[in-house]
Amino acid sequence: GHRPVSDTEACVAQKFCDNRIVSSKYTLWNFLPKNLFEQFRRIANFYFLIIFLVQVIVDTPTSPVTSGLPLFFVITVTAIKQGYEDWLRHRADNEVNKSNVFVVENAKQVRKESEKIKVGDIVEVKADETFPCDLIFLASSSTDGTCYVTTASLDGESNFKTHYAVRDTTVLCTDEAIDTLTATIECEQPQPDLYKSLGPENLLLKGATLKNTKKIYGVAVYTGMETKMALNYQGKSQKRSAVEKSINAFLIVYLCILLGKATVCTTLKYVWQSNPFNDEPWYNEKTKKERETFKVLRMFTDFLSFMVLFNFIIPVSMYVTVEMQKFLGSFFISWDKEMFDEEIQEGALVNTSDLNEELGQVEYVFTDKTGTLTENSMEFIECCIDGHKYKDCLSEVDGFSQTDGPLKYYGKAEKVSSVSGNELSLPPAQSREELFLRALCLCHTVQIKEADQVDGLMAHPEQCEDVVKAFFFFQRYQLLHVLNFDPVRRRMSVIVRTSTGKLLLFCKGADSSIFPRVQQEEIQQTKVHVDRNAMDGYRTLCVAFKELTEKEYDRIDRQLNEAKMALQDREEKMAKVFDDTEADMHLIGATAVEDRLQEQLAETIEALHAAGMKVWVLTGDKMETAKSTCYACRLFQTSTELLELTARTVGESERKEDRLHELLLEYHKKLIQDDSGSSNYKSIFLQICLKCTAVLCCRMAPLQKAQIVRMVKNTKGSPITLSIGDGANDVSMILEAHVGIGIKGKEGRQASRNSDYAVPKFKHLRKLLLAHGHLYYVRIAHLVQYFFYKVRDSVQLIFLVAFYCLLQTLTPLYDAAYLTMYNICFTSLPILAYSLLEQHISIDTLTSDPQLYMKVSDNAMLQWRPFLYWTFLGAFEGLVFFFGVYFLFQNSSLEDNGKVFGNWTFGTIVFTVLVFTVTLKLALDTRFWTWMNHFVIWGSLAFYVFFSFFWGGVIWPFLKQQRMYFVFAHMLTSVSTWLAIILLIFISLFPEILLIVLKNIKEKNHQVRNKMICLPWLGMWCPLERCISLVQPDQQTHPSLSWELLLVLVSEGTSRRLPWVCPQLLVQWEQGQAESRLPTLRK
Repeated sequence: GHRPVSDTEACVAQKFCDNRIVSSKYTLWNFLPKNLFEQFRRIANFYFLIIFLVQVIVDTPTSPVTSGLPLFFVITVTAIKQGYEDWLRHRADNEVNKSNVFVVENAKQVRKESEKIKVGDIVEVKADETFPCDLIFLASSSTDGTCYVTTASLDGESNFKTHYAVRDTTVLCTDEAIDTLTATIECEQPQPDLYKSLGPENLLLKGATLKNTKKIYGVAVYTGMETKMALNYQGKSQKRSAVEKSINAFLIVYLCILLGKATVCTTLKYVWQSNPFNDEPWYNEKTKKERETFKVLRMFTDFLSFMVLFNFIIPVSMYVTVEMQKFLGSFFISWDKEMFDEEIQEGALVNTSDLNEELGQVEYVFTDKTGTLTENSMEFIECCIDGHKYKDCLSEVDGFSQTDGPLKYYGKAEKVSSVSGNELSLPPAQSREELFLRALCLCHTVQIKEADQVDGLMAHPEQCEDVVKAFFFFQRYQLLHVLNFDPVRRRMSVIVRTSTGKLLLFCKGADSSIFPRVQQEEIQQTKVHVDRNAMDGYRTLCVAFKELTEKEYDRIDRQLNEAKMALQDREEKMAKVFDDTEADMHLIGATAVEDRLQEQLAETIEALHAAGMKVWVLTGDKMETAKSTCYACRLFQTSTELLELTARTVGESERKEDRLHELLLEYHKKLIQDDSGSSNYKSIFLQICLKCTAVLCCRMAPLQKAQIVRMVKNTKGSPITLSIGDGANDVSMILEAHVGIGIKGKEGRQASRNSDYAVPKFKHLRKLLLAHGHLYYVRIAHLVQYFFYKVRDSVQLIFLVAFYCLLQTLTPLYDAAYLTMYNICFTSLPILAYSLLEQHISIDTLTSDPQLYMKVSDNAMLQWRPFLYWTFLGAFEGLVFFFGVYFLFQNSSLEDNGKVFGNWTFGTIVFTVLVFTVTLKLALDTRFWTWMNHFVIWGSLAFYVFFSFFWGGVIWPFLKQQRMYFVFAHMLTSVSTWLAIILLIFISLFPEILLIVLKNIKEKNHQVRNKMICLPWLGMWCPLERCISLVQPDQQTHPSLSWELLLVLVSEGTSRRLPWVCPQLLVQWEQGQAESRLPTLRK
C-alpha cells in the first residue's frame, strides 16, 4: 500500500542516472585495450598470437614477421571497421544528447540540452517533437487531457496511440499552474518491455513522437540508459550460419594435421638422431653428454619450431576475406532494382550480412498470413445481423471484389433495410440493425483529425472499413472506458453513455473469443454465416453488446481504477476485471471483410515448393479462413488430401495416429493444425508434419509461432529454417528462425527492424532465395575451399623440404617476404572478386528454374567429399611442384656457365609455380568474367613478378642476410627454368582442365537430349529443329489449319506438352500416306 515518506528517507539523496544515451561501445581511452581483448577472444587470432610469441622467444626457422605481419593486418582491418562503426554510434548519440528541450523552472521555460534533464524535471513537448526521456503525462493542451503518440521509432507501429494525463493534474495546463505541483511518484524499476508498465496510458516513452496535440507537460521518471528505448538497445542473439560451422570443422581437421605433422617430424628427428652416426653434420657434431642434456626441453622447442614452420596451414587471412565478402556482398541485395517497390519507394534491407549464404540453404519457410501472404488491405463484403445477411453491391476489378453502392438485404427474414447515402430506413424502436451499426461506430480506436474531416487514425486497418461504412449517425456518446485489444483476449470493448443516459458496452472480436461470452441460444444462426465467410476466405469479426445499470457501471469503474492503480499484479487484475465485465453479453452479428492476396503470391509459393522447401503458414486466423487462403495461393491443391490435426480429430480413435502414418506413406499430404492440438500432441504433430509438403497452423499466438519454429529447428539434422512476417506478433518467430525476414507492411516496422533481412513484398522472397541465396552460398563455399586448398599447397612443400633436409636445419623453403605476402597480397584479391561477382548460372535462369536451388542445398559444397577432393588436389599439386623442380635440379646445369642454382632459387621457382597455379586455377573456375576479374587476376600475377624483381633488386639495410638479392632476375635467365615453370603449371592444372572438358561434354549432350522430340506414333526420336522444319505446314496452301497437335518433350524424366500447328502430318499418318516420310525423319 501507499505510505508517506519518512523524514530519514527524505534526507537521503536518490541516485538516478543522467539523460545521456550511450549506444557506443568504446571511448578514446579504452578503444585499444578493449578492442584487442575482444579480437583475441577469437580462437584463430589467439592461435596466431601464440605462434608469434613462440617465434619471438624460441629460435625458429622463420622470422616473426611471417606470422606477425598477417596477424597485424587482420587485427588492424577489423579494428578500423569496428572503430568506424562505433564512431557513427557516437555521432548519433551526440545528436540526441545535444538536442534542445524546454524545462519548466520557476514558472518559466528554460532551454536545456537533453542530456542535462534529471528525474523530476517537468518537460514541455510540442507537436511533432520527440519525447526526450520517459515521461509521466501530466497535462495537455486538449481539454480532455489526451494526446496522440506514434511509436514508429520504437516498435515500428505507425498507428496513433491515445494517452491520458493523470486525472489529478489534467487542469495544470500552463507553466504557472504546472510549476505549483508538488508530488511523489511511485513507480517500478526500469525494465525493457515496451508494453508492460504500470499505467501505460500515462507513460510517454523516449523516442516516441507527439502528434495532433499542440503541447503536453510531463515529468521525467526514467532518464538516459534507464529509459525503455535504451534498455532495448541490447542486440539480438548472434546467429551462426552453416558455412561458419563447416569452417570451424575444417579448421579442427587442419589443426589436427598441423599437430600430426609437427609430431611426426619431431619424432622422426630424434629417431634418426638415436643412431650415433646420424647426428648433426661434421661441423656441428655433439658429444653423447651434449645430446642427453636438456633433451626433453629440446624436444619441446623442436616441436614448437615445427609448429611455427607449418602454421600457415591455418589461414588467418581467410577470416578477413570472409568478413569483407559478406559485408560487400550484402550491398548487392540492397541495390537490386527488381526488389524495389514503387508503392512504398523502398527496396530490400540487410540488417545483418553474416547470413547471406544461409539464404541458399533454407529447407523450411514459416510465414504469417495477414499482411505477409495478403496485402492487409481490407474491403467490406457483408455483415450478418441476427442471422440475416446484408451485402454490398459488388463489382469485379482486376479479379477482386469492390463495394459499390448501398447495403442490401439478402436474407429470408421479413425485415428489409438498405443503407444509401446518409439515409437509413429503420423499423420503429431500437432495431438490431441500428444497434449493430452503432456498435461499429463506437467500438474502435479511430480518432478524427479535424472536426470537419471524416479522416481518421486507427490502431488496426480492419477497423477503418467498418467505421466508414457505419459513419452516418452523427450522434454524441460519452466514451467512459476502453477495454483494449490484445492478442491473448482477441477482442476489445468500449463502455459508452448515450445522450439519454443509458449505459452500453459494445464488444467485438474473434468468434472464438466472443461466442463463449454471449447467450448460447443466440450463436447458431450467426455461426453459420461466420463459417461460410471463413470458407470463402473472408476475415470475420463478431459484435456483441450488453446494457449496464448505474450500479453495475459504478462497480466496474471502481474495479478498473483499482486495478490501474495497483503496483503489483496489475495485468492479472485488469484481465480479471475485463473478463467479468464482458460476461453474459448478447450477440448482435458479424462482419466479413476481404484481405486481398499479394501479387505473384501463387507463383512464389510454387517456386519455393519446386526448390525443395516446405512452406508452413502460421496464423492467428480461424481454420476456414486460412484454409481458403492456402487454396487461393496454391499452397493446397484441389486434388490434395488434407489431414486435420486437432485435439478432437486425434482423439476420435486410438488408431488415428496409425491411420495418419499409413496415409502419409501413400500420398503427399498437406496438414491443417489447430493450436488446441499443438500443445497436447507435440510428438504426433512433429512426426506427421515433417512428412508433409505443406502445413497450416491456425489460431496461433505469437509465442506458439516461435515454439513451432524452435521445434522444427531442433529436429534431427537441424534443418535450416526461415521465418517471414510483417507485424509485431511475428517478431518472436523471426528471431527464433535461422534466417528472419521482415515485410515492410502496414502493421509498422517492428518485424523488419528485428529481422535479418527486410523486403517490401512476399514475391521478393523468390529472388532473394533462389538467386541471391544460391549465388552467395556457391561463392563463399568456393572461397572457403579455395583458401584451404592454397594453404595446403604451400605447407605441403615445406613438409617435403623438411624431410630432404634430414629434419635438422629446419630451413624454410620460401623467403619470409613471400610467406608473409602469399595470403595477404598475391592470392587474396582474385578470390575476393570471385566471391563477389561470380555467376556460374545467370540470375534469370536461377529465378526461372527453382530446381537448381536443390543442387546446393544441404550444404552440398562444404561436405566432407568436396573437402577431401580439394585437400587431395592440394596435396597432388604440392607433390608435382616439389618433385618437378627437384628432378630438374638433380642432374642438370641450369646456367650457361655450368653453375647450378641454390636453395633460395629452388624455393623461388617452386613459389612462382605455386602462385601462378592457384591463380590460374581460379581463372579456370570463373564462369562470369568482368573487367574486375581480369584486373585482379592478371594484376595479381603482374604484381607478384614486379614485387619479386623489386624485392631482389635492392639491398635492404634492415635485413641481416641479403639472400634474395638478384635471385628472381637470375632465375629467369635460364630457358630451362621457363620451360619447367610452364610445364609444371600445365601438369598441375591438367586434371582440372580434363574435368571441365568432360563436364562441358556432358552438359552439351544433356542440352541435345532436351532438344529431342519423342514421336510416339512414329516410334522414334527426332531433333527438335529438324522436326519443326518437316512437320510445319505450309500456311499459304493451308490457311485454315489451326488445330493443335500435342507433342511430348521428354527432359530429365518429366514431360511437357508443346502446342504445334501441324495437322498435316497427323492426317497423312492416319491415311497411311506418311510412311514414305519416315526415312527422312529418321535421317
